Amino acid sequence: MRPADAPAPVLSARGLASRRGGPVPVDFDLHAGQLLHVQGANGSGKTTLLRMLAGLLRPLSGAVQRAGADIRRDPAAHFARTAYLGHGNGLCGELTALENLRCALHVAGTPHGDDAIADCLRAWRLGACLHTPAARLSQGQSRRLALAAVALGAKPLWLLDEPDAGLDAAGLDQLRQSLEAHLAAGGAAVVASHRLPGTPAAHTQTLNMDDYADAGYAVSVGAA
Repeated sequence: MRPADAPAPVLSARGLASRRGGPVPVDFDLHAGQLLHVQGANGSGKTTLLRMLAGLLRPLSGAVQRAGADIRRDPAAHFARTAYLGHGNGLCGELTALENLRCALHVAGTPHGDDAIADCLRAWRLGACLHTPAARLSQGQSRRLALAAVALGAKPLWLLDEPDAGLDAAGLDQLRQSLEAHLAAGGAAVVASHRLPGTPAAHTQTLNMDDYADAGYAVSVGAA
């Protein structure tokens, strides 16, 4: 039982299920400084779960809670504190890397000046692409640009669906460093990926969408 004076989880799932994700309910608590690694075969419901956690898909049953309250009570507050990155990068091909980040951060309610954006792009090895239209970027560059927007936005909760898609070794290392910095700053993250996130085991939980039988018909959550 959680002590009365302990902080409420940043994000919780209680009996969460959907038609797309199968009949098995998901339960977990995610606290500040923790990462939940969601793994499972293709079609096991990873993307559906992240969409429910983001408030983009209504669950068939159960609830998603933020700080102990159902996110449907105040969806705007949940959206304001959450960065969601799906399979798509959400980029406008006609805008440059700088313009895409400027627009994305404005829409997210976390605007930054061009100097800060340029510094972030250099950190993600995109300094040479500052004024390059997104349509001319490679798959890996486009993914790094989308991740740079998440990192610079500094929302408390990150929901990342296959964020490592298309990344080379250096990009994977940058992603790991960004996740570690986010957790160290008190943020939390849910990452759906076939790869291990590389974050410290003490801060990482694993939710296996394939592992139903040993959890009493609930999806298992445990240390990595």
